[in-house]
Amino acid sequence: MKRILSVCLLALTLSSCAVQNKAVTLVTHDSFVISDELLKEYENETGNRLTLVKAGDAGAMTSKLVLTKDSPIADVMYGIDNTFAPVAIKNNIIDGSLVWIDYADVCFNLDLKYFKEHNLVIPTHWKQLTDPKYKNLTVIENPNTSSTGLAFLASTYAYFDSPKTWWKKLKNNGVKVSASWEDAYYTDFSGSAGRGNYPIVLSYSSSPADEVDKDGNQTTVALRKDCFRQNEYAGILKNAKNPIAAKTVVDFLQSTAFQESMPESMYVYPTADVALPKSWEKFAPPAETTIGQDLDIPANRDHWLAEFNSVFDVAP
Repeated sequence: MKRILSVCLLALTLSSCAVQNKAVTLVTHDSFVISDELLKEYENETGNRLTLVKAGDAGAMTSKLVLTKDSPIADVMYGIDNTFAPVAIKNNIIDGSLVWIDYADVCFNLDLKYFKEHNLVIPTHWKQLTDPKYKNLTVIENPNTSSTGLAFLASTYAYFDSPKTWWKKLKNNGVKVSASWEDAYYTDFSGSAGRGNYPIVLSYSSSPADEVDKDGNQTTVALRKDCFRQNEYAGILKNAKNPIAAKTVVDFLQSTAFQESMPESMYVYPTADVALPKSWEKFAPPAETTIGQDLDIPANRDHWLAEFNSVFDVAP
């Protein structure tokens, strides 16, 4: 941030610096977290006043940004991932390039207490969730509106020759489809604060680090085979009112201070070379194997969603 101010003072005119010192708006998905201390640090170092706008899950946010691209709801965006990035690029809503900020592995999480109390065998792979022993136990996210859901949809197309057949079996086994990750994890999942009715949820390999009891024991576990590696990006929006200040927000999201905060605030892996919390080695290791992220998602997205919707009838 000091470098930005120095460049402004040394290389720009006073009027140009004045343009930077304006209000700037950052639109994010609902899972974005920044502490008051970090927010104050950004504002003190740049002179900009940062306003946050949350716009739903990554899919819902992307749709809103496409619909409002001529008069965007913010100057800068954080949270579009590699499943929805092609939509952003196709619709030309980003000024310049998307900047990689963090990553996470989309994996199923299980409530260990439920499995122990019901003497239920923990599956070794998500393909087993169609087994009758897991009937009415699983909640996933709608891939039409949720990047988590779309990530897993891609994984099924990478794993099965005919994933639609597997989806039908999963539906018949009582799976619930929630609109967003927040709904699925914090409301429906029995292993989270919401204490819902579903002990299996589509979430992330890092999520168990947030579910440790007062004695330091993990209460949930992730199935870490054949997960989807999800990359999240930031970018300046086309037609932004304050693109100069927007650039300082992107820079701040890449800063050491913000990157160090991400594991414990949003449970994602930073892209910068910063130390991870010690508990992550035990409770939040990345996936053992990942699949699906190398598929041509833009070319197949509409077809995949059409097949999913024909099974579940959940199109937005």
